[in-house]
Amino acid sequence: MPNTYTEIHIQAVFAVQNRQSLIRDSWKAELYKYITGIFKNNNHKVLQINGVADHIHVLFGMRPTQSLSELMKQVKHDSSKWINNKGFVNGRFSWQSGYDAFSYSKSEVPRIINYIKNQEEHHKKVVFKEEYLMLLKDFDVEFNERFILKSVL
Repeated sequence: MPNTYTEIHIQAVFAVQNRQSLIRDSWKAELYKYITGIFKNNNHKVLQINGVADHIHVLFGMRPTQSLSELMKQVKHDSSKWINNKGFVNGRFSWQSGYDAFSYSKSEVPRIINYIKNQEEHHKKVVFKEEYLMLLKDFDVEFNERFILKSVL
């Protein structure tokens, strides 16, 4: 669209089904490249991607040419299919339904990039559910505790 100018920064967080620790160090860099490619092919720009064995954070610049829900559906669907086709896990890999997305001003981007880069260190001190609830509360997102993160079976 001509004469359309935006500055939209989104952090998306999504978890492995049942919060299982399935993302292995041996292939996570390849997964991050693949997910980055999905964003790029949809004309969005990944600023930082990282995570731990059971979830991923992606900070990206979003173009207003696609809805966030359509983008996240594609990212999760295509990356699940890719993981399964590569045979990286025993059985079938899938992401947990839903995702979280939070917007940030340009001045906050360096802090969020650093936060995402340091996920491994961060999660030595804070478990994922605590982090998740902290994000929801920091952004005043209303939620029902009953629907927060399916536990590992």
